[in-house]
Amino acid sequence: MNRLISIILGLLLTGICSAVELTMPAIFNDHMVVQQGQEVPVWGTSDAGATVEVSFAGQTNSVKVNANGRWQVVLSPLKASAVSKTMTISALLNGDSAAVEITDVLVGEVWFAGGQSNMYRPFRMLIGKAKEPKYEPLVEYLRKEEANANDTLLRQFRVGKDCSVLKEKYLGKGTWSKAVKGPVHEFCGTAYFFARELRRELNVPVAIIACNLGGTKVEPWIPMHSYQINETLKSFYKNEIDSYQQALANWDEEKVNKEFEQEMANWKLKAQEAKQKGENEPRKPPKPEHPDRNKQTASTLYNGMIHTVVPFAIKGAIWYQGESNGNNLPEQYAMRLSAMVNGWRKAWDQEKLYFYYCQLANYKDPNADPLEEVDGWVTVQDQMRRAMEIPNSGMAVLNDIGEAKDIHPKNKMDAGKRLSLWALNKAYGKKIVCSGPIYKTSKIKDNKVIITFNHAGSGLMVGKKHLMEPTVAVNEPLKRFQICGLDRKWKWAQAKIIGKNKVEVSHPEILYPAEVRYAWSSNPEGVNLYNKEGLPSSLFTTVK
Repeated sequence: MNRLISIILGLLLTGICSAVELTMPAIFNDHMVVQQGQEVPVWGTSDAGATVEVSFAGQTNSVKVNANGRWQVVLSPLKASAVSKTMTISALLNGDSAAVEITDVLVGEVWFAGGQSNMYRPFRMLIGKAKEPKYEPLVEYLRKEEANANDTLLRQFRVGKDCSVLKEKYLGKGTWSKAVKGPVHEFCGTAYFFARELRRELNVPVAIIACNLGGTKVEPWIPMHSYQINETLKSFYKNEIDSYQQALANWDEEKVNKEFEQEMANWKLKAQEAKQKGENEPRKPPKPEHPDRNKQTASTLYNGMIHTVVPFAIKGAIWYQGESNGNNLPEQYAMRLSAMVNGWRKAWDQEKLYFYYCQLANYKDPNADPLEEVDGWVTVQDQMRRAMEIPNSGMAVLNDIGEAKDIHPKNKMDAGKRLSLWALNKAYGKKIVCSGPIYKTSKIKDNKVIITFNHAGSGLMVGKKHLMEPTVAVNEPLKRFQICGLDRKWKWAQAKIIGKNKVEVSHPEILYPAEVRYAWSSNPEGVNLYNKEGLPSSLFTTVK
């Protein structure tokens, strides 16, 4: 029974002319999952002074609606349950009443899934043909997974796209669905495979709040108050709002539409000429958006989308984003990600909210020579490594499962699983290795550099991974280590494992090494440093 029908029935039961309003955020709807083991906030709007009562799983709590027409009831922590229950919410004022029934409610684990297109990417977009034939087995696996999906205890709430530059929205848009054939078509691939692992290991209902949007930078997902923590962010935010207000003042709908019509007319002519010559048509001009709809403006997606699900009880968050920051202040990514995480934790009032994220996957043509120039993709990857200093965070390394010709690699299976290892280990206390080797320290000894790693697991190994198959140990030299001396001329290095968590790096022509880098490329083809649990090492530099 959907919520509209519930409201109508409530009105019929309490008198057709009920004058009491009762509205709830979109996330409170049929098929929802609420978080176990935490207090559960339930909120909405009604008439000021009305009494709102919430009943669920044997609990009944009530509260008076405040002068602004808002209310919030907090339920005591609940135990996980796969039994469908009904949550009833009613409002009473001066003898008039209204009621809402939310059916098929479960109790389990709830995770927030944010980011841009690689988190957004649903099955319907993943099951298309791969850009390179060698990745077709991944597509076939995804097609079978979608066709055979039948887990009613794995659910997703898809937050509707919305923007709001200056005001935090309250009710929001979105729908709940189950991971069964048909509805699973719209499930975010990375989040689905993350949740699938939790379902297997925890055997409780699991839900994902999918709040993501393709082509977005990190900045629009950061709360407004988080931009006030330092002068760099303050200045950035002020410039963003100044630019927005200037664009708003200069917006002329009629003029914009006329200019766009002319651009489209020119494009059609060029497209026709290209077709006659057997050439690819030029890119279609994008339709200009009103400044209010600019999805890149600071805080606009937090305000328009995330705030509508705060403070819905969650265990933690997963994040896959960063591609759009490769050309947008990549050297500040760690600072901005940290500001975002801290802002979310403040919004949810969870100081230790778990936060696990994907490092960017390998992409574009591999480099034949050691990389010397600054590369935005690599800078973001390294900033992500440095962001592991954020408390209660973890990073899934993906530099062995990307695709040179596709910024949206098909292997969301390993991406989701590697995120789940962090959650299972840190959030749920499972004794498993959750990460591949992460650079810890380095020491120069004669003409060699000794690298020590965290997260070595049961030991380092030279490994090889093929598609979704487990990583296997191989008898090959370590690759993609580069070294330079005081002259800063980079060379491919000789590297070998010399202990459980140590690698020795050198080059016969470099007597006084200055820096070592590993996997320092947007596509470090052939990277092969793993731990024995089969998880890859992140890129790193020995210079802080």
